[in-house]
Amino acid sequence: MKKFFSFTAAMLLMMSLLLAGCSSDDGKKEEGKSKEEPKTEKPAEMILATTTSTQDSGLLDELIPAFEEKYNVKVKTIAVGTGEALAMGTRGEADALLTHAPKSEQEIVDSGDAINYKRVMYNDFIIVGPSADPAKINGLNINDAFAKINEENAVFVSRGDDSGTHKKELDIWASADLDPESNSNYLESGQGMGQTLQLAAEKQGYVLTDRATYLAQKSNLSDFEILVEGDEILKNIYHVMQVNPEKHDKVNAESGKQFVEFMISDEAHAIIEKFGVSEYGEALFYSDRE
Repeated sequence: MKKFFSFTAAMLLMMSLLLAGCSSDDGKKEEGKSKEEPKTEKPAEMILATTTSTQDSGLLDELIPAFEEKYNVKVKTIAVGTGEALAMGTRGEADALLTHAPKSEQEIVDSGDAINYKRVMYNDFIIVGPSADPAKINGLNINDAFAKINEENAVFVSRGDDSGTHKKELDIWASADLDPESNSNYLESGQGMGQTLQLAAEKQGYVLTDRATYLAQKSNLSDFEILVEGDEILKNIYHVMQVNPEKHDKVNAESGKQFVEFMISDEAHAIIEKFGVSEYGEALFYSDRE
């Protein structure tokens, strides 16, 4: 009889130990669960259509990561000429636009394809060309420089791509009452600013460029220098805008709006004002908020 009670007591003790062990294991599992990192929300995705100068200069490499981190958004950047970037906006193929052709920009705002239109920054256009300066334009005003290039039948490389730079170039030819096609050495690259600068250097020709892209590419352009700068007409203003979700229902309205807000924020403008200073000794863009 005593043996039976001893056996029963032993069994009960073993069961209580097993239960205690299970309880302890469950507690550890629960504790482990509580220490798991909370799941991060999948980032939203948006498309930014912009001009090549913002990419070729390297500015977007500073701005986009800061925006993505702040708003948990993954940005697909499409860098094309301003004309094509604006056309993407009118087709609802982008969520936000960052461009530099105010007259053309105003047209898509007036048409209702873009909203939340804000000025962001500026730099300037310059004429660069071979150090030998065969047409002798160094120091001339912009209209006289274009006239001299035509008169001397000197090589001039145009982007020819309906970009903001190309639009500005055509405005200058018109203001000087000149037809660039009358110059047999007038070439159109059909490329972005970086490639157009490279072609101009190869051909030892003149080219209108934004200052930021030129400075960023300068080390790759042998015997090339700034020859004409400073005219008021050469100011290069950049705007940001949101593609109108009421007209284009497939756009990411929230991220488009956030991008505009970011680009006019103190955080973005601190990045813009510092960009290029340490490397080139001067800012490549200047803050220009309304």
